[in-house]
Amino acid sequence: MATNNRDSPDNGKPWLELQFRSGNMVTRIHELDKELTYPPQEKVQKDILDRVWGSIQGLAMGDALGAHVEFRPHHFLEKNPVEDLHSGGTWGLNKGEFTDDTSMALCLANSLVARRDFIPYDQLVRYKWWFRHGYMSSTGTCFDIGAATKRSLIEFEHRQQAFMKKTNIPKDKIDFVLSPDLLKKFNVDCSESDAAGNGALMRLAPVPLFFYRYPEYAVEFSGVSGRTTHGDQIAYDACRYYGALIVAALQGSSFEDLLDKNFYENHLPWFNNKPLHKEIIKVARGSYKKHGGYKEGIRGKGYIVQSLEAALWAFWSSKDSFEKGALAAVNLGDDTDTTAAIYGQLAGAYYGYRKLPDKWMQHMYGQKFIRCLSEWIIYEGQHWSPDSSETLNVPSIQSQSSAMSSSSITDKQNYPEHASGGSSQTRAKSGASHSSIGSTASSRDMERQISTPSGSAQFDNASASSKIQQPGSKHTTHYSTTSSKDHDTSMSSNSAQSPQIKSEPGYFLQRLQTRSGVDEWLMSLGTEYKQYVPCFGEHLIDGFWLLNYVNKESLIKYEVSNEEHRKKILDGIQLLVDECKRLRSSNGN
Repeated sequence: MATNNRDSPDNGKPWLELQFRSGNMVTRIHELDKELTYPPQEKVQKDILDRVWGSIQGLAMGDALGAHVEFRPHHFLEKNPVEDLHSGGTWGLNKGEFTDDTSMALCLANSLVARRDFIPYDQLVRYKWWFRHGYMSSTGTCFDIGAATKRSLIEFEHRQQAFMKKTNIPKDKIDFVLSPDLLKKFNVDCSESDAAGNGALMRLAPVPLFFYRYPEYAVEFSGVSGRTTHGDQIAYDACRYYGALIVAALQGSSFEDLLDKNFYENHLPWFNNKPLHKEIIKVARGSYKKHGGYKEGIRGKGYIVQSLEAALWAFWSSKDSFEKGALAAVNLGDDTDTTAAIYGQLAGAYYGYRKLPDKWMQHMYGQKFIRCLSEWIIYEGQHWSPDSSETLNVPSIQSQSSAMSSSSITDKQNYPEHASGGSSQTRAKSGASHSSIGSTASSRDMERQISTPSGSAQFDNASASSKIQQPGSKHTTHYSTTSSKDHDTSMSSNSAQSPQIKSEPGYFLQRLQTRSGVDEWLMSLGTEYKQYVPCFGEHLIDGFWLLNYVNKESLIKYEVSNEEHRKKILDGIQLLVDECKRLRSSNGN
């Protein structure tokens, strides 16, 4: 096995770095077991290890428990409740294997241990390794990723490319920038400003676990860690609040103290006296304490506030039992793995590793690695101090630490964070039921997508340069052009009679500027395709993701079970992609 770069800053732990085996296949986690090295055991407090290991393993356990029913709605789980760890399902995983929640948490933990500090640039590098190579994946590939995260990582790659040109850093060195002076010049805030999905929270635990001795830094770094991929203020505050809860659990706070409605006020110095967003305050005051659970509005959705509330509800309603709480989180439905992974971080820190269900632990993937990593988190964390940190001198971190938006937030829609190819969990704009391509998938992403490894189309630029009339008026059943600010998803019964995609791909390229345009295109394939509109809408499949990331596997997940229908949809997508390329070529792009 070989590391990606011999100069990688692993601090004597090469097993933390990106490695490949023969055939350019990434080295999987279990294959690193023989390479693991451990810190001096007398330097690792056993009681703290129980909680740190419990938190990270609890995250992975919740993730694995919910993975096989990810995206299943609550009504399905009411009839078919999850009662044990299973294989198969949504991703076809082996029992105990985990998804993106745990993979990203391990990337984050690896960065903290390898760099012995909070270095957001290095964290993004490792997320990128996972995205592109399957680093820290349970299967060796990145098979599940939230849309906001994907967009942020693509943006990070573009910034790295620009940074290489500006600084003359070689390509094989760009992932291993060590100089604080260089880090000061790189903007690590790669997210759109209104991304508020639960992807920021699902991976959080390593930060408060590493810095718990300095609660004010643990809480602040928790917020900053989320903003690299989820830029909304509410995501930052959700991570700060949950990070504080994990710190308190690690320090031995009681169940009652953790769930006290005045927890925030009681720990105000930990928050640097900065107020939390009003929606997070509602959660902190106990909005999740609803005995009726789902019937009273608790939802395991992709919006970060709902995920936070759902995880805390599972913890609150299942006192004295990690297992009971994890099952409650999963059986809410929808984003099952992430809800349970968020629950598992706090519950694992509170209950400790020794109280995790043995019947599940025996099947968990990567146990030895996670145990070793947990020990290093404790060891390296206890050697960290604010005086030794390089991060505190990086302007982007300083600005994150001092900035606090006082603007109110509009209500969020119940969009899933992990639609395959996925949808960004963003603020719902006034007067819009869904975000358009122009607002959620930035034009920069669309313009670059054709050149990225996973992309094949650049419909935005192509359609804009075609002869088709630009959007101007609201959607009607007569197919007038649609304003990018109007997203009426209602369709008349005549929609299925629209022009066939084979005859007018250019027409639909323009229509795909909006979420409703995807529904229109889908129904143009035939009246029998109308049945798929609700599921496409539920996963917020817009034009950008339709052209770039929808494939046979994702169509199965979108409940397109008919093989002929899948083929016709994919053939239609290919026609749109070909039209994009034709328009680009004719315009010299």
